[in-house]
Amino acid sequence: MTYSLLHLLHLLGAIAFIGTMFFQVVIFGKVKQQLGEQAVEPVEKAIGARSRKVLHWVVLLVYGAGLGLAWRHRHLLANPLASAFGTLLTLKIVLAVAVFVSFGLVAMLLRRGRMTPARYRRLQWAVLAQMLGIVVLAKAMFYLSW
Repeated sequence: MTYSLLHLLHLLGAIAFIGTMFFQVVIFGKVKQQLGEQAVEPVEKAIGARSRKVLHWVVLLVYGAGLGLAWRHRHLLANPLASAFGTLLTLKIVLAVAVFVSFGLVAMLLRRGRMTPARYRRLQWAVLAQMLGIVVLAKAMFYLSW
């Protein structure tokens, strides 16, 4: 697969992933507060069920294409502090792993019955912030140098 195609697939997957998180945290989070839990509960369950089905494939696409892209830059990752691109790519990968771990934490807390609405909201904001950091780093990789 060409680098350009991997890059495009990675970008499209990231748009879907970050867009879903943005919708859930920034838009739907406020709607829930305005309408109340009773009115929103069936919609929230439906959105949650659908986004879980779709996001599994989106996450596979984003991380799969990301691994392919990282493999092409493995020489830079061997010594990440040697260049701005390598350093920023390494930071981007660290944040991507943090997003993955955060979703794992959500799943673990849900299974154990220890998830509270406040904890879930904080984790959603943390994941959104990590994703936005990834976007900033992805852009900076091509514009910053030292």
